[in-house]
Amino acid sequence: MSVQPLDDTVASVFDRLEPILPTISKPIQYVGGELNSVVKDWGAADVRWALMYPDAYEVGLPNQGVQILYEVLNERDWLLAERTYAVFPDMEAAMREHGIPQFTVDTHRPVRAFDLLGVSFSTELGYTNLLTALDLAGIPLHAVDRTDADPIVLSGGHAAFNPEPIADFIDAAVLGDGEEIVLKISDVVREWKAEGRPGGRDEVLMRLARSGSVYVPKFYDVSYLPDGRIQRVAPNRAGVPWRVTKHTLMDLDQWPYPKNPLVPLAETVHERYSVEIFRGCTRGCRFCQAGMITRPVRERSLQTIGEMVDNGLKKSGFEEVGLLSLSSADHTEIGEVAKQLGDRYEGTNTSLSLPSTRVDAFNITLANEFSRNGRRSGLTFAPEGGSERLRKVINKMVSEEDLIRTVSAAYSHGWRQVKLYFMCGLPTETDEDVLQIGELAKKVIETGREVSGRKDIRCTVSIGGFVPKAHTPFQWAGQLDHETTDDRLRKLRASVQSDKRFGRAIGFRYHDGKPGTIEGLLSRGDRRVGRIIEAVWRDGGRFDGWSEHFSYDRWERGAAEALAGEPVDLDWYTTREREYAEVLPWDHLDSGLDRDWLWEDWQDAIDPDGAMEVEDCRWTPCFDCGVCPQMDTEIQIGPTGKTLLPLSVV
Repeated sequence: MSVQPLDDTVASVFDRLEPILPTISKPIQYVGGELNSVVKDWGAADVRWALMYPDAYEVGLPNQGVQILYEVLNERDWLLAERTYAVFPDMEAAMREHGIPQFTVDTHRPVRAFDLLGVSFSTELGYTNLLTALDLAGIPLHAVDRTDADPIVLSGGHAAFNPEPIADFIDAAVLGDGEEIVLKISDVVREWKAEGRPGGRDEVLMRLARSGSVYVPKFYDVSYLPDGRIQRVAPNRAGVPWRVTKHTLMDLDQWPYPKNPLVPLAETVHERYSVEIFRGCTRGCRFCQAGMITRPVRERSLQTIGEMVDNGLKKSGFEEVGLLSLSSADHTEIGEVAKQLGDRYEGTNTSLSLPSTRVDAFNITLANEFSRNGRRSGLTFAPEGGSERLRKVINKMVSEEDLIRTVSAAYSHGWRQVKLYFMCGLPTETDEDVLQIGELAKKVIETGREVSGRKDIRCTVSIGGFVPKAHTPFQWAGQLDHETTDDRLRKLRASVQSDKRFGRAIGFRYHDGKPGTIEGLLSRGDRRVGRIIEAVWRDGGRFDGWSEHFSYDRWERGAAEALAGEPVDLDWYTTREREYAEVLPWDHLDSGLDRDWLWEDWQDAIDPDGAMEVEDCRWTPCFDCGVCPQMDTEIQIGPTGKTLLPLSVV
């Protein structure tokens, strides 16, 4: 293939890369040149970003966060942004053999040539892939060993809300929404470069840290108590703030990205144009980190949604539009969004989809709007807990009656397949709570057969292991050990399969408990966990989020090796319950949530007299979680009274 010529400042590695492409799996993912990708003049840019999603191209390309930042940065004439993804093990081996460094897919320039490497983590299981990319790029693994010739390595995304396990490997972390802060960071770097890079790397990091909005781990010292707990985390130089705050974008209508969605050359996990219809969630599910750290709710207007859908379809040629958020059916104008988009695209090949729908926000009118073009896929609901008691513990206020009423409406209107999502290992859970998942699934099948008069009714039960996360009421919880998790899931499967009336109609999907244990280690770990990550990586750990690459034995071995001589071990980080007084590794990172409010909510969850439920503060008086007053933000919801643009039906 032909490659756009580059100026001489930094050469493309494509001439070395091209000969090895036929020898590796899925070579198309390394080629670039997607529709709507951007190639800019290297020499004309003042600041250059390499943006990384630390997973394979097929997972990383559809990622909204990276696509948005890619576009926001490239819209400025003085900025340049390119993308890089994790390479598969066969490609890694070939690159090492032929001396090819980690490269961007846009122009195949070496990642080390850029000013900044921004890495977006959706999950902690991508940490080993970061180390592979740094090593292939020729960037020292440890931030302390880097020179002015190396890019500044920043982490973002949900997993950046506790970046301590990777503190040794990153120069900085950014909490919260990225659209505005990447431009501010770029301004600081541009100014520092224009002044001749005074004070070197430390000076530019100091300028970023001083703002209070970028966390630079090297400017903080962590001390430990003899029993292994953290004594304190404190700045080690003047001018560095004690707490670093998250960023919140307050007017989503002003940032209608992506305007030019990337259209992949290779098959990816999502082949659709996605519109984020609102950000944040105030439902208050106690296990849900995403809902807690993205508060407050900020809705996009109906008009902006319509414009984004119209533009995105024209620019991409996709035939599916995903209306995304943490709970899309909770948008105050979702009925109008669905109806007006349905009217507009009726009779075309364009279908609309909602991700997992809350049981109590679902209605048949809405479902029918989303299946107007004849694409009636299965419906997905997430009760999360098997028993009513457990759903109160996690503050998922969905009753069994709600669920049966909802699936009854769906099956009676022609749906044949329903998927239910649950978690195993939630605080206070017993065997009986998990067995209730099976009883609920049987009732769902029974209801479907009754209202539809048919026997071909299906229900898929998907179960994930619960992992306690930072900045949630469950951040103090002990995690269920993987042996007990697996045992409960075996009992559940046996109880369903032994019932001949329902066994064949109910499908099960679940992973064993071991990957969840490691995710728990990484999600609540401190800086000492970095040694484990490095030991695992040196032992061949790659793509730990993929079941075929994950090795629990490798992590167990790495933990034993890295923590030898420490008063802590793998269980200490995972199955141990924390006390109120313990300093948590992320206490100096401010998500806006009041720590005492989180603790009280945790106590309400485990109240021996029965868990106390908390309403959604969108529709009730404030519960003082702390976000709105502390962050100078507010809940933004409709209805706006506007309609979609008066565009004719397609």
